[in-house]
Amino acid sequence: MTTMKAISQDVLGGPEVLQMVEIDKPVPGPTEVLVRVEAAGLNPTDWKTRASGGVLASAPPFVLGKDVSGVVEGSGVGQALHKPGDAVFGMLPHHGQGAFAEYVTAPSRNFVRKPDSIDHVHAAAIPLAGLTAWQSLVDVAGLRSGMRVLIHAAAGGVGHLAVQIAKARGAYVIGTASAAKHGFLRELGADELVDYRDQDFAHVVRDVDVVLETIGGDYGPRSLRTLRPGGTIISLALSLIDPGLHARAAELGIRSEAVLVEPDHAGLRALAALVEAGALRAEVAATMPLWEAAKAHELGETNRTSGKIVLTVPR
Repeated sequence: MTTMKAISQDVLGGPEVLQMVEIDKPVPGPTEVLVRVEAAGLNPTDWKTRASGGVLASAPPFVLGKDVSGVVEGSGVGQALHKPGDAVFGMLPHHGQGAFAEYVTAPSRNFVRKPDSIDHVHAAAIPLAGLTAWQSLVDVAGLRSGMRVLIHAAAGGVGHLAVQIAKARGAYVIGTASAAKHGFLRELGADELVDYRDQDFAHVVRDVDVVLETIGGDYGPRSLRTLRPGGTIISLALSLIDPGLHARAAELGIRSEAVLVEPDHAGLRALAALVEAGALRAEVAATMPLWEAAKAHELGETNRTSGKIVLTVPR
């Protein structure tokens, strides 16, 4: 078989531009693996790229999707990390074919072995969001035991994994979320919750060491009021960051960073270890077959789901 099914688009636009197409099956290059996709997770970057080209100003046609869980089918020259039949999960590069397809290729170190304790659907819900949280909280902020962290949109794809990662690091976790999601977040270990609909978090949260800011707009400047001098704010909504945020933070003695997640073998191994230890689980809000990608995008764009949406690849 030299071709495969994938979800692609010829123009930017709404979910209706997504179409099932037949394209060439990829061939792994040096140090790459060929993975048969079992499940592919959705992230906000997918619908933003579909609609506008995203932060990287991508131009169609392209196949979306960064999160993948599947089975290794082949290797390029020099690849010795994974063997055919290995169940793996990981994050695809920012450039190149995406995960909404029957097969993908990527560098071998973009993948790690899937924990036996979870299925492909739950594994596919972890990579991009989990690495975003890990790289932000651990690599950039240096989160450690006893620190106080404020996580915005704590029930979202990144947020609910960030809550668990922060708790695993011994931090005190404060989250913003609607009241209906507070029970879910308490189950994940959140210590304190703020209903953003009824309270201004900037009036009730104080003395935090780290803010994970996932929303943009005025959330950044308002979050500065919750931080201790010497604290860190990490912004993830790169296109929506308040233009004066970094300068205002510097005036207050606060470190301000913007993070774009990247594939990370060590980070994936750390996430897999947390899963195996029972300290990290991905909440899957919905699963849909690959051909319902447009419907999945519509659901994701409501911003009302807790956790992740995952596409499956039936055969």
